Amino acid sequence: MAGPLIPPRRYRQSDRYRQQFLNWLLAQEQAPKGEHHSKHPWWQVMCLTGVDYFSTLGYQPGIAALAAGALSPLATLVLVLLTLFGALPIYRRVAETSPHGEGSIAMLEHLLSWWQGKLFVLCLLGFVATDFIITITLSAADATAHIIENPLVPAFLDDRAIGITLFLIALLGGVFLKGFREAIGIAVFLVGIYLLLNLITIGVSASEIWSRPVAIASWQSLLLSEDQNPLTMLGVSVLLFPKLALGLSGFETGVAVMPLIKGCSSDTDERPKGRIYNTHKLLTTAAVIMSFFLIASSLVTTLLIPAEEFQAGGAASGRALAYLAHAYLGSGFGTIYDLSTISILWFAGASAMAGLLNIVPRYLPRYGMAPNWTLAIRPLVLIYTAIAFAVTIIFKANVEAQGGAYATGVLVLMSSAAFAVTLAARRQRTKRGVLAFSLITLVFLYTTIVNIIERPEGIRIAAFFIGTIIVTSLISRVWRSTELRVEQIDIDKTACCFIDALASRGTIRIIANRLNEGDEREYYLKEKEVREDNHIPPMDPVLFLEILVSDASEFIDIIRIEGVKVGDYRILRTHSAAVPNAIAAILLYIRDRTGKIPHAYFGWVEGNPIQYLLRFILFGEGDIPVVTREVLRKAEKNPDRRPAIHVGG
Repeated sequence: MAGPLIPPRRYRQSDRYRQQFLNWLLAQEQAPKGEHHSKHPWWQVMCLTGVDYFSTLGYQPGIAALAAGALSPLATLVLVLLTLFGALPIYRRVAETSPHGEGSIAMLEHLLSWWQGKLFVLCLLGFVATDFIITITLSAADATAHIIENPLVPAFLDDRAIGITLFLIALLGGVFLKGFREAIGIAVFLVGIYLLLNLITIGVSASEIWSRPVAIASWQSLLLSEDQNPLTMLGVSVLLFPKLALGLSGFETGVAVMPLIKGCSSDTDERPKGRIYNTHKLLTTAAVIMSFFLIASSLVTTLLIPAEEFQAGGAASGRALAYLAHAYLGSGFGTIYDLSTISILWFAGASAMAGLLNIVPRYLPRYGMAPNWTLAIRPLVLIYTAIAFAVTIIFKANVEAQGGAYATGVLVLMSSAAFAVTLAARRQRTKRGVLAFSLITLVFLYTTIVNIIERPEGIRIAAFFIGTIIVTSLISRVWRSTELRVEQIDIDKTACCFIDALASRGTIRIIANRLNEGDEREYYLKEKEVREDNHIPPMDPVLFLEILVSDASEFIDIIRIEGVKVGDYRILRTHSAAVPNAIAAILLYIRDRTGKIPHAYFGWVEGNPIQYLLRFILFGEGDIPVVTREVLRKAEKNPDRRPAIHVGG
């Protein structure tokens, strides 16, 4: 007799390899919110944020020179003043308000309830994605510029900017696919070396300017030839500030890494004063260091580099300080400087990727707007890497071309942070604080609007990310709507007594009721209707279950059940974002508590089923018995252990 048909070996191996790949792909899950393995001194964490913040020295002087020309040092001074007296006070307040790394988005999350708040946060997440994705692509593009312009690099790479940038991004993605952990030690080393090399380069360049007074005279002549009124120069510099806004990046990252900062022994979860104090030191020190380097680098590059070299294709395009390092310290030092710059720019991309990987588990799963596989790191890395590839190709790996999109993301986040801090000051009724932060908010809003008008590609990229996030989030929300969506069930003593008493008398019968007047007549009529429709024996006891919809835009609930007695009627009452999901979770809880299968009774609803589907998705209600049964079917695969649903009428 012929034996069973055995599939060819190659098919079984193929299935095994596919399963192994899926297991590997989904193996790494995100760490729980706020959980970190170790704490570090604030100055070490400053270096972690500094790979993003300080790395902008690689391209900021060139961008300033292109935007402001001879006025670059004055425009940079305006940037520094806004950094020290605008962004720094704002983010010091953010650190006080959200000391667990939630950042300014979390401050604004609670301003609007229901779906308006969720859509508002999704829009801000679109700008966050713009900021971080462009950080990856812009930093990689600038690292490529340093590679190509190095005199020791073969000439055939000159036309391979896009390919080299894609390789660097792929290498970054490969690091995360293998398994990335925040390496504070590497960040400290990279930042320390990079700042030291920049200090040497600026020092030697300043010495060259000192020995050549003609450089200063030429710069002064150029300034006076454009306009001899200092106030006019300052006014023009203020108007040019939006084009230099890239120099403000890094503050949002500074508060996002707060859980890594070591506080003091007296810190509590509610008020970690030591961590907040050390975060203030981190933000202030980083801002002061960056301010010095921004002004100094702007001066030496403007005075020593011919204007035409800053243009696209010029030797200083995207690498002004590297140009000076090669020109005045030789190819050997210049190559070391290039390697340091390439490393920190590449690691800035790693910081941005880590930030992106923290966004999804922090917000979207709570909204039900991300599928379960987004809890794994590697699928997200592949998605972000693919998006970075597309952005690099679209912008042709050009640093200046991506500056507008980067600035848009940075400025929108800073404007939202300033707005959130202003509202916080208003709630605290501090008039001076409201006035000061309102002015800062207006400055950031003005800068954001000007940047968007002059460089609309940034808002286009942000709009793409916002649209993509909203569409995919809503699809995920609909797809996951029939999950239990209950994190925990808390029940008071009265409700426990009701359930135990009902279980001791036989079949557990629960009537789902929509609370109206809440008087005895309401429960009398409801019980009479259900008993007649479902032929429940008159002597069998029943228990009412009432779910009051709280915020239907929430996804995961902690259900707290309260036992209520109205006359002789016993009611279980609770609040939830979705009625059917809460009922299903409570029925399963009763089954597990009593060891008996509960029976739930509903009435028919009349109307368009599509309308009820939309009501369920948007308002947490709808065709409750049908959805409750579907939630139970997905939660309990064994039909014999599944609570029974009865619909009468």
